[in-house]
Amino acid sequence: MPIGSPVDAAGSRGPLDDAQEQLRHAVDVLGYDEGVHRLLASPRREVTVSIPLRRDDGSVEVLTGHRVQHNFSRGPAKGGLRYSPKVDLDEVRALAMWMTWKCALMDLPYGGAKGGVTIDPSKYSAAELERVTRRYTSEILPMIGPTRDIPAPDIGTDEHTMAWMMDTYSVASGHTVLGTVTGKPVSLGGSLGRASATSRGVVLTALAALRHLGLEAGGSTAAVQGFGKVGRGAARFLAEAGVLVIAASDEQGAIWNPDGIDLQALEAHVEQTGSVVHFGAATGIDNELLLTLEVDLLVPAAVEGVIHAGNAGSVRARVVVEGANGPTTTSADRILAEIGTLVVPDILANAGGVVVSYFEWVQANQAYWWHEAEVESKLAERMDTAWCQVLAEADRLRLPLRQAATCLAVRRVAEAHRQRGLYP
Repeated sequence: MPIGSPVDAAGSRGPLDDAQEQLRHAVDVLGYDEGVHRLLASPRREVTVSIPLRRDDGSVEVLTGHRVQHNFSRGPAKGGLRYSPKVDLDEVRALAMWMTWKCALMDLPYGGAKGGVTIDPSKYSAAELERVTRRYTSEILPMIGPTRDIPAPDIGTDEHTMAWMMDTYSVASGHTVLGTVTGKPVSLGGSLGRASATSRGVVLTALAALRHLGLEAGGSTAAVQGFGKVGRGAARFLAEAGVLVIAASDEQGAIWNPDGIDLQALEAHVEQTGSVVHFGAATGIDNELLLTLEVDLLVPAAVEGVIHAGNAGSVRARVVVEGANGPTTTSADRILAEIGTLVVPDILANAGGVVVSYFEWVQANQAYWWHEAEVESKLAERMDTAWCQVLAEADRLRLPLRQAATCLAVRRVAEAHRQRGLYP
């Protein structure tokens, strides 16, 4: 199986290239041999499936889906399911690898996995998306389950998607299996606090990073790139903490108000129109411009690769806290380090979702559910512990936070593999 992904004809790099380069650096720092490197670089299992779909008008089309299980040395695989027209196998491989490091960094008993279907969900009815989900689930059924691989929502999927997956798996099993997926509706065994967990974790980490630089929440400014499930909640929690959110964006455009955005009014506007654009109490700006605004905190919370070699040198935020997976390319990382920008990596910053997914899985296995305050308290404790551990590792190895976090996670996975041994 190839360790790297190809560079396209235009010379651009994909997320798998960045994931592999991050791993290569960690292996070199930790002094592991090439055998360990190849073991950590190669997915343990992956499958690509065809998904025939009968549309509401009676026509039939065939979609493509993937599930990649990168590693399960520390426990069953864990990772989201993404519905996007940009999904391809290399993207899923990269996201699965990052999930391995994220779970290890947060000291969860999981390995990493990821799934995706190449589809634009906005162009399909709810009934069609249910049929896609159930057929995809049936195709990957032998790979998943509460002791094998536990999917969760990601871009383009939500709690309804997870309910359909759980039901499909349960019907095949002959009984209800609540621990099949996480991110389910609370009425079907979902955890209180799960919907906002990723956003809450991003903000907990962002506030810790600001304090690390001697900045208080009150008086600090922020720009949030991406106003979806993660960015929207992150903007709200930042504002509640006293941070002035002056810019926000989505796929259709960006808005800016140097005096601060009324987030409650913006959320109502987005509910009505589907986008942040044309929000009357702010000025419309270019999406790229938002990334280079002079703010204390920049939260890229959309997709991979938005901060790259072409724009990293223009980033003026003092702290970049990655709400999305892989929003900063490896070349951009080097540029940001040179200009003194603190980057809090995705495997730390946006780990709140998988932490509370773990809590949901534990609750489902015990058939005992926690109060929301307990969930949020346990989440804050996990995020704080991981932040302190990464800071200590960065100081010990004299490395940027991303490299320190990756080294810490890779060492934990490699150690688990060493202790288990190689079969046969």
